[in-house]
Amino acid sequence: MFVGERMSRPVISVSPDTPLNDALHLMRTEHIRRVPVIAHGKLIGIVSMKDLLNASPSNATTLSIWELNYLLSKLTVEPIMTHTVLTLTEDTPIEEAARIMADQRVGGLPVMRGGDVVGMITETDLFKILLELMGARDTGVRCEIRMLDEPGQLAKLTAVIAGAGGNILALGTFTGESPGHSTVTFKVAGLTPEETRELITPVVERVVDVRMSHA
Repeated sequence: MFVGERMSRPVISVSPDTPLNDALHLMRTEHIRRVPVIAHGKLIGIVSMKDLLNASPSNATTLSIWELNYLLSKLTVEPIMTHTVLTLTEDTPIEEAARIMADQRVGGLPVMRGGDVVGMITETDLFKILLELMGARDTGVRCEIRMLDEPGQLAKLTAVIAGAGGNILALGTFTGESPGHSTVTFKVAGLTPEETRELITPVVERVVDVRMSHA
């Protein structure tokens, strides 16, 4: 899966001379938390709702309402935006995008095609992928197990489930509690929790949890 398949589009952007209040109103209306700043068709920065709110006067200010309104009318996106922008391309693997966002502690990145911004990939887009990966919207038997991180272990698990007529709806492998071990979470349709536990217990190191999960 690549960024281009899951990015948000069309791109909602602002210009550097967009007033702060207009940018805030746009984000609230569109239910977004950051927008690229584009001038003459080129990406020159990015601004988040947090940036805009931090630039707004404090409630403790001694300025009058008229002074506040005057100052806000003069304040634009340009002095507030982040000028150095991390970007991705449409063919960036989605897990690479997630790694960059986590490492850099950013909630969204512009997606480029040549010199044009063609989308935004955000943490919300990644959450939606996690829902699919874990089968969160499907009804089935949810299982969490521990298994040895060795060739053939996962094949044994899937074979016993398929042999009993179960259908694996989702499966994810994660780092185990200790080296040489993995945590596997999966969801199965066509079997009861009792049947599933009985099937998988002999082929895994430890069954942590088996329960019916409804969409």
